[in-house]
Amino acid sequence: MTSLFASFFRKNAKAAQAEQQRDDDYYTAGQYKLIWDRFRRKRSAMIALAILLSFILSGIFAPFLSPYSPNSAGRNVTYVNGPPQIPQFCDAAGCSFRPFIHKFERHRGADTNFRWVTRPTDERNYLTFLPQGWGYSMFGIAMDRHLFGVEEGQIHVFGTDSGGKDILSRMLHSIGVSLAVGTIGVLISFVLALIIGGVAGYFGGWIDTVLQALMDTVKTVPTIPLFMALAAFVPQEWSSEERFFFISMLLGLLGWGTLARRVRTHVLAERTAEYVVAAKLCGASSAQLIRRHLLPSFTSYIIVDLVISFPYMVLSETSLSFIGLGLKDPVNSLGVMLQNVTRVDVLLNHQWYFIPVPFFIILVLAFVFVGDGLRDAADPYSENK
Repeated sequence: MTSLFASFFRKNAKAAQAEQQRDDDYYTAGQYKLIWDRFRRKRSAMIALAILLSFILSGIFAPFLSPYSPNSAGRNVTYVNGPPQIPQFCDAAGCSFRPFIHKFERHRGADTNFRWVTRPTDERNYLTFLPQGWGYSMFGIAMDRHLFGVEEGQIHVFGTDSGGKDILSRMLHSIGVSLAVGTIGVLISFVLALIIGGVAGYFGGWIDTVLQALMDTVKTVPTIPLFMALAAFVPQEWSSEERFFFISMLLGLLGWGTLARRVRTHVLAERTAEYVVAAKLCGASSAQLIRRHLLPSFTSYIIVDLVISFPYMVLSETSLSFIGLGLKDPVNSLGVMLQNVTRVDVLLNHQWYFIPVPFFIILVLAFVFVGDGLRDAADPYSENK
């Protein structure tokens, strides 16, 4: 009996000690640790984060994941507007441990309204993994290996477009390009918002009035007419890289107003706090006060704003490219790919052109859910709401 009581008290003591340790960890944890603890309790945000990371990794490793070059160098002239080729393990001839697709033949006749169509044959074409293919450079290393391929010819899991280019390869590279445009635009708007918002909130007076007027002017600029006007003046001989950086900078220069106003509001409220006055009495300059004391006091909210504004940058790039004012071929972006789905012929005969659309929607929703989760996690009062 004594041993039972001793064992019971030991278990209770261990449980109390573990609970005390958790309390100590909570009250001594840093700001980012607390945000992460609150964020990971949200299942939807964690799922969205996993999806978002998979998109980012697929954009980074697109050359390895893509079976063929997304440009004209990788086009398949024998499989133009070809439907998706789904790997399978079984057919009428039996099953196999190795995935395969069927070879195809081109056909045109009265039954197809004299259009060229692709018909599968009974002959199998087995998949291979890590085959050699088109060369590319990743992290400064020259490589020519890819995730998968087939023994003979080419495989197109998502089909091909009117130029014979692989839609899967184009989509993987498009994700990377759209994310890169969004990243550059967010960074430009982030720097401008911190500088202009911090200066306006700290100094106040006529400086604040002028900078607020500048913020309101930027926010009220009609973007579509502006982009149409700029598109008319963009030289046609500009390379794809020059157009890429132009669109990125333009999105950044027009997207800093909202974040700058939030930075201004926080700095305006905190500039008379005791720690700011103490730093000023110690001889800190205005730039040091803003950079080392005021801005770091709400870094978590700035990060949340950046994540939330990211999908809007991606949407802006996609919208501009979709209406022909942004990136154009041969650049692969989500907006450029979505241009093809507006043709009547695609709606009637080539529905696989729509495959990138749900991936684009999932990408934007992943950003939204991650941003909402971070916003709630950064709010210390969110658990009491």
